Amino acid sequence: MTGSVVITDFLNGSIQAATTIIPLSNTLGIPVRVTVPILQPEMGVLIGVSGAVQGSLILEGKTSTFGMLGKTMFGFDLESEMLHSFVGEFGNMIAGNMSTFLSQRNLFVDITPPVVMNRETSLEGYNETLRVPIDIHEAGAINMILLLK
Repeated sequence: MTGSVVITDFLNGSIQAATTIIPLSNTLGIPVRVTVPILQPEMGVLIGVSGAVQGSLILEGKTSTFGMLGKTMFGFDLESEMLHSFVGEFGNMIAGNMSTFLSQRNLFVDITPPVVMNRETSLEGYNETLRVPIDIHEAGAINMILLLK
């Protein structure tokens, strides 16, 4: 498979995973190329990806947005360490779903444990970066960012 096909599958798998996992109605924005470094605003999670795709998947947004997602999924307010843990698990759910999508196309990847970020972070060393904004109607917005090596 060519590199552009793999990138397209990575993008499509990530989008499919997000729309499957997010329990609230949402609208996907158009994927856009962005330059690095990326400065993450309030909260996010980074999952490394290796194998058929080399890079990382980031989900970033406001703490309140992740809090509303957690409340919707679990039925109660998540705060402090519980919210921090939820954000990591949310990233795992999306990355795991994306991995399954890719494996169905004979593209096999490994994912790293989640790294939860809660302040500005600068990331460099990636060849291409795609950002997909996701407007979660009842909760706010998050950005899904694909970093490719």
